[in-house]
Amino acid sequence: MTDRQVIVIGAGLAGLSAGIYARRCGYPCLIVEQHSAAGGVAAAWRRKDFLIDGGVHFMIGTKPGRSLQALYRELGLDFQGRLVEMRTYGRYIDENKGRRIDVTQDLDRLARDLKGYSGDDAFLIDGLINGARRLRGLDLGQLGLSRPPEIAREWGMLGDLWKARRAWKYFFGKYARSMAEFTSKSSDPWLRPLLNNLFLPDVPVWFVCLILALLAEGDLGYLKNGCQDLVQSLEKKYQALGGQLAYNAAVEEILVEEGRACGLRLAGGEVLRAGAVISAADGHSTLFNLLAGRYADKAALRRYGEWKLTPSFLLASFGVSREFPQEVPFTTISLMHPFSIDNRRVENLFVRILNYSPAFAPKGKTVIQVEIEADFDYWQNLRLSDQPRYDAEKQRVAAEVLKRLEKHYPGLAG
Repeated sequence: MTDRQVIVIGAGLAGLSAGIYARRCGYPCLIVEQHSAAGGVAAAWRRKDFLIDGGVHFMIGTKPGRSLQALYRELGLDFQGRLVEMRTYGRYIDENKGRRIDVTQDLDRLARDLKGYSGDDAFLIDGLINGARRLRGLDLGQLGLSRPPEIAREWGMLGDLWKARRAWKYFFGKYARSMAEFTSKSSDPWLRPLLNNLFLPDVPVWFVCLILALLAEGDLGYLKNGCQDLVQSLEKKYQALGGQLAYNAAVEEILVEEGRACGLRLAGGEVLRAGAVISAADGHSTLFNLLAGRYADKAALRRYGEWKLTPSFLLASFGVSREFPQEVPFTTISLMHPFSIDNRRVENLFVRILNYSPAFAPKGKTVIQVEIEADFDYWQNLRLSDQPRYDAEKQRVAAEVLKRLEKHYPGLAG
């Protein structure tokens, strides 16, 4: 291998994209992946006739003419006929209060519906909706997302930012606060979980405004064939450019000489030399395992030691002998009768009905997925220490979930 050789760790979406740009820039490139297939956390799998999609469900910047599409084309992603426009972002159902809200492309309707239930919080609702209205029509390329920053020209990036100047103020001040902080001023306790669950409570307000703006613009699209199609397209493009892939190749160490990464040592002892190493593995594994913590500065130590982790989720998937053509693809249900798993109380179910494409199930059938916030360590330790109990607990949770779904989809359990 030469000094121009690039090695990328991980064949997830980031790793495959890095490999594609390495090849487009003329560098020989090898991607090493510990798994037997590409995709990383963008994972999908088959259960009999059903495709269970645990990865990316929709894309942004899908409206014709958006600058993100130039980036998609560079990565070999042709979405022609492979996307379904998202017209409803989701539905929120509160079983306790009997309330139901649909988040559609109509921002005026959303504002009216929210105020109809929570009129005393009109100032809060107007703040969110006005932010979304202001961000409508914003091309995400103007935020520097249309090209990798490592190969972008400085003047081009500044020009993009200048074009987006009308939206600058919505990325600072109250819009930079988390949704949880933003909604804490609500006088209606029903409104808080609704708004927080539009994405995650810890994301900034501007991000939720942006999602609502993209929805209103018709700039969000479901992946008709699931995340596997996305992964396979990237993999195909990378290999067509002459990139190499090594599967079942777990990395044990990133080699460093004179302060510079110069290669890898694989778990089997094989050494691969390179002029540059890109780690598309997670940051913690990279810094503290592959580099043994030698290059973790104070900021990194503080972030990994103190910052709150994104929640882990348990995913229960059901293959159902029924179609649901009138249901929205995503619903949050606030439960009247919560239940407990891994020593925590489950108060919300995040329900995904994959009814927007025939790719997930045979005719007359549907995949329904339910996500529940869960404790990863609990489930991992249970699986490693007591497999029969682990299996039994999964079945118990599936039964509890099905019981709650039965209220909204009578006969489903059969």
